[in-house]
Amino acid sequence: MGDDQARPAGIAGTASTGGLLEIACDESGSEGEKLIGGNTDVFAHAGVGLSVASAAECVQETRNRIRSPAVEYKANHLLREKHRAVLEWLLGPSGPIHGNAHVHLVDKEFLLVGRLVELLAGEITGQAARPVDGGPYRDPRAGQAALVLYRDGREVFGRRRWDAFLESFNDLVRARTPAEAFFRAADALRSTAAPESVAGIVASLARAGPHADLLRGRPAGDAAMPVLDPLIPAIVQAVLHWGRDGASVSIVHDRHNALTPERVARLTELTELTELARSAELAGLAELAGTPGGPAVPGRSGAVRPAGLRLVDSMSDPRVQVADFLAGVARRVASDELNGRGDTGLVTLLRPYVTPSSIWGDPGSRLLPARDREETGRARAGRP
Repeated sequence: MGDDQARPAGIAGTASTGGLLEIACDESGSEGEKLIGGNTDVFAHAGVGLSVASAAECVQETRNRIRSPAVEYKANHLLREKHRAVLEWLLGPSGPIHGNAHVHLVDKEFLLVGRLVELLAGEITGQAARPVDGGPYRDPRAGQAALVLYRDGREVFGRRRWDAFLESFNDLVRARTPAEAFFRAADALRSTAAPESVAGIVASLARAGPHADLLRGRPAGDAAMPVLDPLIPAIVQAVLHWGRDGASVSIVHDRHNALTPERVARLTELTELTELARSAELAGLAELAGTPGGPAVPGRSGAVRPAGLRLVDSMSDPRVQVADFLAGVARRVASDELNGRGDTGLVTLLRPYVTPSSIWGDPGSRLLPARDREETGRARAGRP
């Protein structure tokens, strides 16, 4: 992790009691398992370690500076150009959340391409395919295939065909369409002239038919962890991030339809780090991208689980309101950067909050801390 990354412990004003940290979380850009063709291309999940009193002061100071009559303040207030100075104060090194917060970013298209690689992994690497919930594929050849498809797919096949292909795969995993529809979309790609590096991966689709049902098969019932929804993995990442120094972590989260009582119970029952990472359905995507955070599991062993996960209305807890500010701002800044219209000043201010476990297909992105970008470049080049 870069030296300028938020530190999860030892910060004045954090919500820490003994060895317990209570972290307030909220998201922006959540559309369930719909990763393509929705309203957003980036998902952001923020965690804030402020005490209730410090968060209330932050919210009140934000209101004092913006002076809007709105009952509830949202990220959109901060993102207005006339309030640029307020946003810079909030994110800046002398601001109230610096060192007390983190953001987990997900490029939705890259997440979906990573799932696609899971389907193909047996054909690409020569290894037997495994179910989606069987753990991440760590073969570097599969990781390289994901990066090639993500980087070149739209340019090689054209936006319309590429998006149709990804949407058909998204619908396959969501059990909205039969496997045959996905393979028809894959055949449309195969009929397009493509560089050998891309054509070989797409050709593997023809041999992947027997594995398609693995992506549709999941436990029935409300307690089943969604395969594609990035929300639950992000909560797991928050626990791992803030608890990596041995602290017990309790999560206070804004209410969300995906956080059913059954799923909350399932999350709080998990005990082993490896089980947490597997249930999160991360599929090793941080590793596939060469992100130096590597696997979701930190470099220590032992049992860890959320000490609690409590859902609240954001208006009732100022810590969740601050997390909502950060998540909304982060999603907009990251989406602009992803689409080539990034604001250098805001990217620089956001960078210290972004976790290495973020699922981001461009390892050279300015959103990553500088040291992380250097390590990622060496990893992708195969250099020590």
